[in-house]
Amino acid sequence: MRRLKVFKRLVIDSLDVMTHGSKKYHLWMALLTFIMLIGMYCYSIQLEEGLSVTGMTDRVSWGLYISNFTFLVGVAAAAVMLVMPTYVLKDIDFKQAVLIGEGLAVAALIMCLAFVVADMGGPSVLWHMIPGIGVFNFPNSMLTWDVIVLNGYLFLNITIPFYILFRHYQGKESKKSVYIPGAILSVFWAVGIHLVTAFLYQGLQARPFWNNALLGPRFLASAFAAGPALIILVLAIIRTYTAFKIEDKTLKKIAMVVTVAAQVNLIMLISELFKEFYAPTHHSESAYYLFFGLDGKTALLPWIWTAISMNVLATVILTFHKLRNNFKILFFACFLLFVAIWIEKGFGLIVPGFIPGPYGKIAEYTPTGIEIGVTIGIWAMGAFVFTILARTAIKIETGELRYKKKA
Repeated sequence: MRRLKVFKRLVIDSLDVMTHGSKKYHLWMALLTFIMLIGMYCYSIQLEEGLSVTGMTDRVSWGLYISNFTFLVGVAAAAVMLVMPTYVLKDIDFKQAVLIGEGLAVAALIMCLAFVVADMGGPSVLWHMIPGIGVFNFPNSMLTWDVIVLNGYLFLNITIPFYILFRHYQGKESKKSVYIPGAILSVFWAVGIHLVTAFLYQGLQARPFWNNALLGPRFLASAFAAGPALIILVLAIIRTYTAFKIEDKTLKKIAMVVTVAAQVNLIMLISELFKEFYAPTHHSESAYYLFFGLDGKTALLPWIWTAISMNVLATVILTFHKLRNNFKILFFACFLLFVAIWIEKGFGLIVPGFIPGPYGKIAEYTPTGIEIGVTIGIWAMGAFVFTILARTAIKIETGELRYKKKA
């Protein structure tokens, strides 16, 4: 009974924290709300007219939605790079950032699920994914595995930080025997969500562009580069505008993780390029379309070469110790790397898998305004959720938000 009272008080106090703040905070939340409303309007048009309002066709059936879904799975998985050093290896330098990383994972997973709903056309068909009611087809379908691992990882990233913050809200220390087993499980689960997503593509035999043994490991390498890069940028903003001070050594350690992952990712990219172009076959046509164009069709050329240039530049900057320790340069490199991997794991991975089609026809894909509107609306929703979670967590961790017993 007492815990229910404390929980009720936490909800009330959290709502108070969410609805009060500086002028900059209210302007930020108002901007996100406005963008979400634009996204909802675009989605209402899609619900009314169907997926025909998007750029997707029967030839290219996955586009902007699944591209963002694939990328955000990696962002969510990247929280493990903070969870493992903090909870398993007991590195105190990561402790400041771990709750922020897990909050980012929750926001990313919510966006992942929203992009899946958008790609399915609407929420009315979601009942197909409910075991025992719909056609779940477990364990044969890799899609059902993806549903299980994503929801399981979301559950872990909500419950573990909630337990820790709930204890701190009461002025108590969290018990390691309670959260450490879940933290260790989340380490393996984080790897699983990205490997299962990679297996989802690898299992499609008719799409040779994805039939690559390196796809799973490269998914992980790019995730552990882009995710922590975003965490560094978020931590930089948090320590500038809040009382939650992140130490320099914390940012430097996360930057080292980003550097190693970016280097491995680049090596794997070179390996893939060698495999596709040193001894090309007719299965290399998708790669030729992506990197050089095919039959005069070159829609993805500026995207992929921009991504590779940004990727190489960011990796080179991060490799040099002096440049990496200059925070302005570090933040610039992290931004470059984040955008580069977003392009590479989005348009650079999903769309070429459908081109050319089974009969050799090339049907290029260009997202429509409706798709772009829904996409930015979902990203704004993710930012909105993360802002709320981070703001509440920071207030509790700094001691500003505590449970007060009534006399």
